[in-house]
Amino acid sequence: MPPTPKYTKKEITEVAFKFVRKNGYDLLTARDLAKMLNTSTRPIFTAFENMEELKKEIIYKAAELFGKYKRNEIEKEKYPEYKARGMAYIRFAKEEKNLFKLLFMRDRTSETAIEDISISDEVNIITKNLSLSDKDATSFHIKMWVMMHGFATMLATGYLDLDFETISKITSDVYNALKDGATN
Repeated sequence: MPPTPKYTKKEITEVAFKFVRKNGYDLLTARDLAKMLNTSTRPIFTAFENMEELKKEIIYKAAELFGKYKRNEIEKEKYPEYKARGMAYIRFAKEEKNLFKLLFMRDRTSETAIEDISISDEVNIITKNLSLSDKDATSFHIKMWVMMHGFATMLATGYLDLDFETISKITSDVYNALKDGATN
């Protein structure tokens, strides 16, 4: 019978997640993770086939946290649901810079979408609220998302530090301009 692993997958993932949250994914190495766990790299590679497998676990944890940000912003009822989702994206970028970068500022061309990060819910809200076709609602959302991603990127990288009130006003102005163009 093989020996009981010193650390579970969940324990290793939690330590790695905390590190990435604070320092960014690019700095995470198996050797550094082993130091944090006060062990060799062997328990890491016993629990995970490779660092890519661990990275996927960290990404899923980050996506779950982002999902909580969206739910919390919606539950506050400060904004309509569509805007609340965008403001959650902004808040996540400002408060969780490294996790935002991991989820939204890396090459994802070879990956499938993570459920908590897909745009289908947002497109459905626009379709319903503005009576647009799926195609037009998708176009509308992409335009809004490009603007929101610009804000979020600037916040996550420290390039700009706008307050939420200013971002909220600009977001409403752009939404209303797009809405007027889309529904006329």
